[in-house]
Amino acid sequence: MEIDFLQYQVRNGDTLTSIASRLGMTSEELKLFHNSHCKRMDKVWFENLNDVKNIFVPTNFKTEIQKEQERKNSFPSKFSESFLAKTYSVNETFESPFESSISIDYTIDLNLRKDKNKGHYILSYNQKDFKSDGNTPDDKVSNLSIACMKSIMPLEFIMNDKGQITGFADHKKITDTFTHQRKELEEFYIGEVSQKYMDSFERNISNEVFLLQQFQSMLLFQTLFPKIDWFQRKKNWKEPFYFFKNSFPVSCELNIEQENDDDNSVLTILNGKITERCTSQEILRGIKFKESASEPAQGNIILEYTTHTKNKNLLQAKASVLLSHEEVFIHQHHINITQG
Repeated sequence: MEIDFLQYQVRNGDTLTSIASRLGMTSEELKLFHNSHCKRMDKVWFENLNDVKNIFVPTNFKTEIQKEQERKNSFPSKFSESFLAKTYSVNETFESPFESSISIDYTIDLNLRKDKNKGHYILSYNQKDFKSDGNTPDDKVSNLSIACMKSIMPLEFIMNDKGQITGFADHKKITDTFTHQRKELEEFYIGEVSQKYMDSFERNISNEVFLLQQFQSMLLFQTLFPKIDWFQRKKNWKEPFYFFKNSFPVSCELNIEQENDDDNSVLTILNGKITERCTSQEILRGIKFKESASEPAQGNIILEYTTHTKNKNLLQAKASVLLSHEEVFIHQHHINITQG
């Protein structure tokens, strides 16, 4: 067992204050420390140490300021290339009282580099190995959807120094790539339904603003790319979140909990609650009504981040979104992102 204290032999002229000052403590801190380690009859209560032979003193005392600084140093404080790993495995589940639950798994590969000329980061993003409920999709529509997305991968995003995606590095490259790849897709996916789907896909990716919002509104992107300053927060604050893909962001009040899992990792938990007056139907449909919401939506979001203590690397991220109407849930979405 590690001993974090020792006995100091009191000398003539010693006081609680004089001993404490040499240790970087206050007299009150030293008194509380000694009394918590000594026998009941050996406790001290006064500044004068007459008739006191020994005082228990800490071997590695840290002030509250030092403790707080150590706590802050164990969590990410700035965004860098080392924050994100090269590969993550992702599992998402969707639950609704109106439909059967769905579970999907896939892998994402990331490559982050700093553009020294422009001062921002470029993130290469690739999604692959898609499975639904543990199986590779075998229906034509799902396969076509996956093939269309695969044809434009990897995508390159612009990221700011807070770790937030702000745009595409080269949107024209995305549209040009699909135009070229479509010829091969049309040879395999034939028929009117396939043609209409590819027409729709091409229109959607040609709209840069819409395409960017599609990614930004995904729970995956909101979870995997947190604002780095979240990890240094202490007080409650407000933050907008998308509760539904392609909807609008809803203002939430967040609080933070942080703890050391072990010597190598730390856990940050964000709990958010909808504060904006909008209905669940508005969120699901992605359209705000003109009338004020008489029955505002009830919603919660929980984000959990496990980061490495030393290199500040993101080891794991989890998120849960719950949307309710009059205490009855109407939409749940969970995601688990694991390194490697």
